[in-house]
Amino acid sequence: MSINIANKKHYEALIALWERSVRATHDFLPESKIQSLRPLILEKYFPQLTSYYYADNDKILGLLGLSDDKIEMLFIDSDARGLGVGKTLLNFATDELKMNQLDVNEQNTQALKFYQDMGFEIKGRSELDGEGDPYPLLHLEKMDS
Repeated sequence: MSINIANKKHYEALIALWERSVRATHDFLPESKIQSLRPLILEKYFPQLTSYYYADNDKILGLLGLSDDKIEMLFIDSDARGLGVGKTLLNFATDELKMNQLDVNEQNTQALKFYQDMGFEIKGRSELDGEGDPYPLLHLEKMDS
């Protein structure tokens, strides 16, 4: 098991993982929204972010995307949920890279609970998501322990 920095050659595997993860956890998103996000993430967001992937025996199980000061993405393959991949990637981001802020869709209650269990607190809310659509975001921050 390892955490590695991703580059363009990993994008197709990472976008496939993203889609499986979204379908498993974002049941509030219509198919049209998933389809419109896919090329946007692949062509716009991946190149802008510093991304890491978690692999076990060369199988990519998790994706972590970071901007300069924020965790922008944390997606776990639907088959790897509950195996500690998310905790490992989140701890890597917070402990090693000193990232302590992220946003989560308000309707994604499983993710919200996970982040709260990992020490994040709600610090704010936006009515619209990053694309201006009505999927409210909660702004979370991990306080120093």
